[in-house]
Amino acid sequence: MNISTHNSSSKTKKTLFCSVITNLTFWVLIAIIAGILLGHFSPENGVKMEVVGKTFVDIIKLFIGPIIFLTIVLGISGMGNLKKVGRIGVKALAYFEVISTIALAIGVGVAYFFQPGKIDKSGLTLQDASKYTNHAAENFSWLQFFFSNFTLQVLLAAIVCGILLNFYKKREQTILVLERFSKVVFTGLKYVMYLAPFGAFGGMAYTIGKFGLETLIPLGKLMLCVYLTMALFVFLILGSLLKYYKINILSILKYIKEELLLVLGTSSSEAALPSIMVKLEQMGCSKSVVGLVIPTGYSFNLDGTSIYLSMSVIFLAQLYDVHLSFFEILTVIGILMITSKGAAGVTGSGFIVLASTLTALHKIPVEGLAFLLGVDKFMSEARAITNLIGNTVATIIISKTERDFTELNLNPVSEE
Repeated sequence: MNISTHNSSSKTKKTLFCSVITNLTFWVLIAIIAGILLGHFSPENGVKMEVVGKTFVDIIKLFIGPIIFLTIVLGISGMGNLKKVGRIGVKALAYFEVISTIALAIGVGVAYFFQPGKIDKSGLTLQDASKYTNHAAENFSWLQFFFSNFTLQVLLAAIVCGILLNFYKKREQTILVLERFSKVVFTGLKYVMYLAPFGAFGGMAYTIGKFGLETLIPLGKLMLCVYLTMALFVFLILGSLLKYYKINILSILKYIKEELLLVLGTSSSEAALPSIMVKLEQMGCSKSVVGLVIPTGYSFNLDGTSIYLSMSVIFLAQLYDVHLSFFEILTVIGILMITSKGAAGVTGSGFIVLASTLTALHKIPVEGLAFLLGVDKFMSEARAITNLIGNTVATIIISKTERDFTELNLNPVSEE
């Protein structure tokens, strides 16, 4: 009996050890620590590691166009005939846009209030940003702004193609081809993200080597602000929406705790998609609403990603000491309202959309992404969890407004 218990305990420890060793977060953490140590004790060699972090960012940028195009096209065409979708689809999209905009605005507001990117009076200037700001301020033209931005052109093309695909006779075959291509692209992204520890090492070693340990202060402040903001959004905004329908947000979180743990472990809300759909139907939401809102929400209702993106843009502006006027802040929110829709629930996609947003903005150097790389992986869990909770609440709200919600049942049906 003791031998059996001992063997079981040994197997458990071995399994736990293996899961830690194969966890990407573990290696990113090791890489960050190594980068900090190299940058602090050997600044010259730390600065040389800039090319490692920059190369990783350049590789990520190659995925911007394909991922945004495929995500938007499949998200829109996946609704089926827009006329058939009707009221539920329009209501869901309106809800997504309103809540996502609130999330963006909250992110901007908190970032401006706490100023995580400011560590002294002048800010931390990683690179001379005047060539970006001065040029952008002169002879600004929306037409030139559009034609000079490949990202926005891809977004517009994707929206048009997604709508037209709904009326195409060979729609199903085309969607199958696009889905296969999408799997190939995301598989490529998955393997590229295995290089994240190298990128984190290079970015952190360069930053610490060139600017010292004090640069860790704004990164820590950014992480704290992101987690705090997402918690406030879940409990205040989403909690208030549920409270209107006499549902407690804590009871919902308890009901989907297994899905939340799965997302925490994988850093991807997509991992919990099948089980969350089943649980929402068991809870009382109608099958038709669940089938429309959840898949669509994974492209159009990413509240956690919206908060992270808006805070990160303001954070980088503060780091580069770039002043954004009220009009420019509205422009940032406007761009993010579009680009955030291209952030699928896959690890690394939020980083890609942030790169595309900075590229489209033409105000803040994209090289600043190397600075964020070190902590991006540790904020992806918060983004994914908030995205999952946001889509869960959206499904409940849409079902309630459609009066297509049976009696609330928060007792999961056990599988026999």
